[in-house]
Amino acid sequence: MVKNIGIMVSPPRRTCDNEFCPFHGQLSIRGRSFSGTVESNKATKMIVVTREYPQKVSKYKRFQRSKSKVHAFLPECIDVEEGRPVKVAECRPLSKTISFVVIEGVKKDGV
Repeated sequence: MVKNIGIMVSPPRRTCDNEFCPFHGQLSIRGRSFSGTVESNKATKMIVVTREYPQKVSKYKRFQRSKSKVHAFLPECIDVEEGRPVKVAECRPLSKTISFVVIEGVKKDGV
């Protein structure tokens, strides 16, 4: 049984029994949600997501591109690869650096 997490995303097809999965466990979603690109998935149950955003430079009245890295928990029921876009949502702190969880692995067009 897939739990409704309150955000319009497609639920994963596989099931898992991890307590930190927002779909099959007890983890609740709150706060910010954004999409980014997977930079690294070498660690177990964790990925590094890079997010690009425009930052205003008021002196020159222009924007510059900035990026930040966020560590996110990866449930077993969601498959992602490096370089693929993902949707990430904020949750309670799961460890020292992890306060986000992957809620959807977005498919690239044509792939």
